[in-house]
Amino acid sequence: MSKKFLVYSILWSLIQLVEVNCRITSRRFDHTATIFNNNLYILGGRNLNYADIVGKDFFYFDISVALNTQKLLWHQVSSINNVPSHYGASFVKGGANNNTLILYVPEHIQFSFSSPEIDFVYTFDPQDNSNNAWNIPKIIGNNAIIEKFSINIIRKKFLTGIVDYYGKIYLWGGIKRYEFDSDMYILDTTNFSLEKRNITNITNSNLPTLRIHYGATLLPNNKIIYIGGYDGKNYLTLEQVYIYDTISNNWYREITTGIIPSNRGKLSAVLGLDGQKVIIFGGSNNSNLKSNESLYVLNLTNFEWYIPRISGKIPKNRYYHKANVIDNYMIISFGRGYNQSIESDILLLDISNNEEYLKLQREVDFHNNVIRFHGIANSESDNDRNEVSDFFGFNDLTNELKEYFEKNEKNN
Repeated sequence: MSKKFLVYSILWSLIQLVEVNCRITSRRFDHTATIFNNNLYILGGRNLNYADIVGKDFFYFDISVALNTQKLLWHQVSSINNVPSHYGASFVKGGANNNTLILYVPEHIQFSFSSPEIDFVYTFDPQDNSNNAWNIPKIIGNNAIIEKFSINIIRKKFLTGIVDYYGKIYLWGGIKRYEFDSDMYILDTTNFSLEKRNITNITNSNLPTLRIHYGATLLPNNKIIYIGGYDGKNYLTLEQVYIYDTISNNWYREITTGIIPSNRGKLSAVLGLDGQKVIIFGGSNNSNLKSNESLYVLNLTNFEWYIPRISGKIPKNRYYHKANVIDNYMIISFGRGYNQSIESDILLLDISNNEEYLKLQREVDFHNNVIRFHGIANSESDNDRNEVSDFFGFNDLTNELKEYFEKNEKNN
């Protein structure tokens, strides 16, 4: 093992927060997960049968209070009757005072577009305990964007909304009306003005191909990095990543080196604590990714991929999950690909140590509240090894892409 690799090594400790039968929510994927203060808010999603029956669930857990690792206490949030059932949405922290949660809802009507879906942005005030915490803001901007007919057009799903340091949400890619979309929509959450940028008109050979289910995160320089994804036919390579400059409206392509992860989509990506690394977890392609293929780090100084040193057993690979960072920890929530009887719906990964050493961490300290280590994931059973996971794109996108695939098959 090279010294260079050792320098790049990172300590990962897995602490499982194991729920018991009193959970108030069911397993889900394609949900949203958002940090506000010390709460992790979970909203919407689909169940394992690809039905959005959990699409109106809204709950959180508070990591600033005492946590029992064998009983993760979820708190139900007030009624959300005015918010449509949904999945594949974006839910970010923003607003004029950065104290509001902003929900961007994708198109919901699957096969009939005759009924208008006018409202696509909802706001939630986490500090309002009444039933009026949810509101529908008035969107301002170009009439061509906001008129009743066009509202449906900008409702895209299977994208990742990224909020910058000024409260603007960047909505790129995704699917609308069964078609992959190239436009970049920018919603300023401080005044709810909407802007559309047609990036296909940019004279730039570094434009990314159209995609969904990519990983994305905001960088310290207010640029956004996009990693992997799915183009309706293939899972995309991580041999190159794309960076969008939010100020100049320009794209840059960076060729990566090192131990390059396999092609994948439905992955998560977060910025490391030092601002110099991007950490990805999970994802899927046309085969079942193994546990040792799920964790990678991209060094942003030279765009070199490496596999971090691991303390403890890596959990099973997940996809359609969400990842957030709070304090020194990367929080993985829900998703597909894991056995709920063996692993928790919530995983914590310690990403604080950039030195090369291994130490199994037995407890973590959240705001002076010590959470004792409960256990590393058990070994996979024979049934788990033989499990045929649902990783192929045709099943994942189901009816939303039915027409798209039929069209492709005819052309081929």
